[in-house]
Amino acid sequence: MTEYKDYGFHTDQAAHTFNYLQAPLLSLLDKDRNRCILDLGCGNGYLANYLLSIGYNAYGTDASAEGITIARQARPERFFIQDLSTGKLPAELQGISFDTILSTEVIEHLYDPAGFIEFCKQVLVKDGELILTTPYHGYLKNLVLSLCNKWDDHWSPGWLGGHIKFWSRATLSKLLADAGFAVIAFKGCGRIPYFWKSMIIKAKLS
Repeated sequence: MTEYKDYGFHTDQAAHTFNYLQAPLLSLLDKDRNRCILDLGCGNGYLANYLLSIGYNAYGTDASAEGITIARQARPERFFIQDLSTGKLPAELQGISFDTILSTEVIEHLYDPAGFIEFCKQVLVKDGELILTTPYHGYLKNLVLSLCNKWDDHWSPGWLGGHIKFWSRATLSKLLADAGFAVIAFKGCGRIPYFWKSMIIKAKLS
C-alpha cells in the first residue's frame, strides 16, 4: 500500500485497546531474546516509549506525521516517519538489526497485508520474531454477531479509516506461514475465550 491518509493523533496516551492488549503482549517479550524491537505502525509512540521506560531497546515508525511528532516529544532519536511509497524503513533505521517487530492493530487497516508481512520479513534478522495484534474473529463470535443482527455495527462501513480486513486465527496464521514464518504463540485478549476483542500471534522467521 502506497497511499495513506493521516487521520491524526492528538495525545500521547495509550489507545483503549491497550487496556486488554498490554499485559499479554508484554508476557510474550523477553529482554534476552527481544533485544532490538521495531514498533511498526507505532502511532503516537505509546508502546515503544513504554518499552523503553522498562528497559527494552525499542524504535518506532509510522506514516502519521502527527503521531510521530507526539512520539518524539519524549525521545526524538527513537521515532521516524515511514514513507510507504519507498518500501524501505526510514534511512535512520536502515542500519539497525531488528530481531523483533511489533505491530498492534495495524494489519486490519491494510489493502496489501501480504506485502506488509513481506516487508517485515525483509527488515528482520534471521530467526527474528514478528508479533501482531488484530481484532479477533472466529466461529462462535461470528455466529453470535449473526444471531444478534450486529454485523452492520461490527463492520462499521461509515468509519473513516476503519477496518478493511477481518482476520481469524486460521487466516492470519496462513498468511504468516505462506511468508515463511512459523507461529509459536497465540493469545486471545479481552472478553471471555472465543469472544475475544483482539488476538496476538507471535511468529518466528524460519
